[in-house]
Amino acid sequence: MNVGRVTWCLAAVLLLALVSPGTGCDDSPSDGDGDGDGDGDGDADGDGDGDGDGDGDCGAIVTFEDGLTPSAEIHVATDGQDSTGDGSAGNPYGTIDHALSLATPGTAIMVHAGTYSGGVYASDVRGTETAPIWIGGAPGEAIPVISGGGAGIHLVHVSYLIVHDLEVTGASDNGINCDDGGDYADDTATHHVIFRDLSIHDIGGGGNQDCLKLSGVNDFFVLDSEMAFCGGGMSGSGIDHVGCHHGLIARNDFHDSSGNAIQCKGGSEDLEIRWNRMTDAGERAVNMGGSTGFEFFRPPLSDGSPNAEARDIRVISNVIEGSTSSLAFVGCVGCAAVNNTIVDPDHWIFRILQETTSSEGYEFLPCSDNLVSNNLISFERGAISTYVNIGPDTASETFTFSNNLWYARDVPGDSEPTLPVAETGAVIGEDPAFTSGYEIDSTSPAAGAGTTYSGLVGDITGACYDSPPSIGAYEVP
Repeated sequence: MNVGRVTWCLAAVLLLALVSPGTGCDDSPSDGDGDGDGDGDGDADGDGDGDGDGDGDCGAIVTFEDGLTPSAEIHVATDGQDSTGDGSAGNPYGTIDHALSLATPGTAIMVHAGTYSGGVYASDVRGTETAPIWIGGAPGEAIPVISGGGAGIHLVHVSYLIVHDLEVTGASDNGINCDDGGDYADDTATHHVIFRDLSIHDIGGGGNQDCLKLSGVNDFFVLDSEMAFCGGGMSGSGIDHVGCHHGLIARNDFHDSSGNAIQCKGGSEDLEIRWNRMTDAGERAVNMGGSTGFEFFRPPLSDGSPNAEARDIRVISNVIEGSTSSLAFVGCVGCAAVNNTIVDPDHWIFRILQETTSSEGYEFLPCSDNLVSNNLISFERGAISTYVNIGPDTASETFTFSNNLWYARDVPGDSEPTLPVAETGAVIGEDPAFTSGYEIDSTSPAAGAGTTYSGLVGDITGACYDSPPSIGAYEVP
């Protein structure tokens, strides 16, 4: 499965202004729930102009990589030699590990086409803000394949690193691990990392193994990648975050997952999940929060102020098809699901749960103060048990539901959901009238029926939302 860059209709100016370089990426051997998965989702700290006036393009993403070029190259090839090579194009090294051990700021590691053994490990690979380090496939060649190993690639204590144009498959544990080396309290341990144009698939032995596992990673991007067949047995995630902060996950394709497309927990905060497609993405396509062992939180738990599994996770303008539940708020506080197009969940549309409760001297806030707005939800009433599954110990009465479109295709008259609070501005039982795929036109009841949200910029194609916006992941063209 060799997948190149996802093609999207994108253009200029969604500025993602990354904060200080002092945040960390970490992968722990366990995320605290006994499975070692890690669960954060990804967001960046600048949302663009957000004016919603439709007068420009609103789909570009700016990263710390932009405008920078390598000052040196190290070449790796399947017929190269670590002992006699010098890293030049004519005399390359034979292993990625060796090249990583020699990389200095400004270096691009050019991995030439071919299949390389998994189990790549690198520690303390650190670029700078003006001279990052790149590792990825060579331009104009087939994407190199990293096959097998416990973890296909394991990165510890890295910063200003771009991992790109690689295929990772067949690892028994996780496809790519990135972590803070257990330095849970050090937000500079791993930070400013980009994962882009990757294909990670067929990972694990049917249990809780992840395609991309991030633990304690700060200020990061996951872009234009494909992740599929990660783990099994209702476990494993496309991306699993434990205690990750300030990240953007955008324009990715997640499919055929067992547990989640994306999970964010263990103290994860300020992550944005935008413009992705998730198809048959497991038990909970996006799990905002979760259940984490107390010793694995990043930063460490506070005994003086309330804690939360996750805060400020934003799921915006994604297309989510299938899954047992499309979106789950699990001990999440101040999180949002806005302008997503949700089609045919298998059992529940949303879940509101609390899996981590106050104990051992630590106070945990209940799942609370979350927003569900402008989502277009097309479903079969006969396929779901309840619209929203609400568990104990939550504060579901603090949620806000507004301007969602609910359409039960098999029984339109039974489209109105049972919610924990009254919804404002809802569109009930009206066919969204998809035109191509899940796009809409001006005749759709979703057109212009949304409400303003400050973080809403472009739709899934990069077109600006109107004011007021339409409901769902697509604006009217």
